[in-house]
Amino acid sequence: MMRFDLVDLGLFRHVAEAGSITHGAARANLALAAASSRIRAMEVSLGAALLSRSRQGVVLTPAGRALLAHARTLLEGVDRMQGDLASYAGGAIGQIKVLSNTHALTEFLPEALSAYLALHTGVSVDIVERTSDEIVGLVAEGGADLGIVSGTVDTGTLETHPFRQDRFVAVLPSGHPLGARDGVPFAEVLDYDLVGLDRASAITRFLADKAMRTGRPPMRLRVQLRGFDAVCRLVECGVGLGIVPETTARRAARSMGLDIVPLLDPWAARDLTICLRSLDGLPVFAREFVAHLREGANRPGLGLPSGARLG
Repeated sequence: MMRFDLVDLGLFRHVAEAGSITHGAARANLALAAASSRIRAMEVSLGAALLSRSRQGVVLTPAGRALLAHARTLLEGVDRMQGDLASYAGGAIGQIKVLSNTHALTEFLPEALSAYLALHTGVSVDIVERTSDEIVGLVAEGGADLGIVSGTVDTGTLETHPFRQDRFVAVLPSGHPLGARDGVPFAEVLDYDLVGLDRASAITRFLADKAMRTGRPPMRLRVQLRGFDAVCRLVECGVGLGIVPETTARRAARSMGLDIVPLLDPWAARDLTICLRSLDGLPVFAREFVAHLREGANRPGLGLPSGARLG
């Protein structure tokens, strides 16, 4: 008879999502030896391998994929129960897992999170940055409670709610030849050196994909930075051009010598959307979080608050 407890199921979910027993054990706050022993015991109990192991990490077997789907369903039910019952004990306690694209993460989530966490001291929010396409797939699979994506991405059967509106613009050093234009296609921006975020960031991967689709040479990223404000600062110094959200550009232009030119590409308009499997399926505190995100003012924030974790 199979005997899996909640610790086993939680560990297995972490291992599956991390693609590594080592990283999964760390997320589950278990020693590697204990985690490996639990996974082996689950496989013995089931009578089938759950993971295919290699030096690069682990991959789910068909049995592992089936178990992961059931584990997510059971653990979500437990989280929902704890969240709903905690309200009778004087306050909700729990964690919300959020996937966000770079745009929403840097411009809109920090301030919204600060206000929410101040009112819900027992709740923590775990934020991971991904591209919009990745987010839709992971939320649909149960890998997160909700995601924030570009409104242009196909969300399939997921439930969606509006979040914010913004657009990408080109930021140029003051006096740049493109600065007098009313708009510029992204393909023309690729003729110049660029300043951008780290190549691993969701937004840089998104822009690299758009650059590839133009048929032009790859983006020439001269400097890679950790934030849009730093990108604007180096653009002001003449290092290259930048592609940033208009909210960032307008804020930076108040103190920097920058020209701002809208991108003419349809994908530059950014209707940011909240996506989730079912609002009714979330714990009370998570439903309140979604309501808070939808009600928040369209203002840029100042950084991630205490109580939130990036990545």
